[in-house]
Amino acid sequence: MVWHEHVREMTDLTPADRAHCLRVVFAVEQVLRDVLRPDKVNVASLGNQVPHVHWHVIPRFADDAHFPDPVWAVRRRAGVRHSWDEGEVMARLAGSLGEQAG
Repeated sequence: MVWHEHVREMTDLTPADRAHCLRVVFAVEQVLRDVLRPDKVNVASLGNQVPHVHWHVIPRFADDAHFPDPVWAVRRRAGVRHSWDEGEVMARLAGSLGEQAG
């Protein structure tokens, strides 16, 4: 999801837009949990260098290169790449958001 107007902070959004944004973030987290079965999901709103609202929803696995540290930390090991079906994720996300909109 791309928010087309520039918004610096979540509180710059209307209450309805904040709720919608969080519904999408939580839907993405749930779909990634259902499809990928990660050990943990990191959800963060960051953006210090370019001040605008954006969210990171990062599935984490015990065998990823940085776990349990943040993904931007120094690598601990080579790590394993986990494959996933982008079509399945997008279809589940569309279904989840469609159910929420109804």
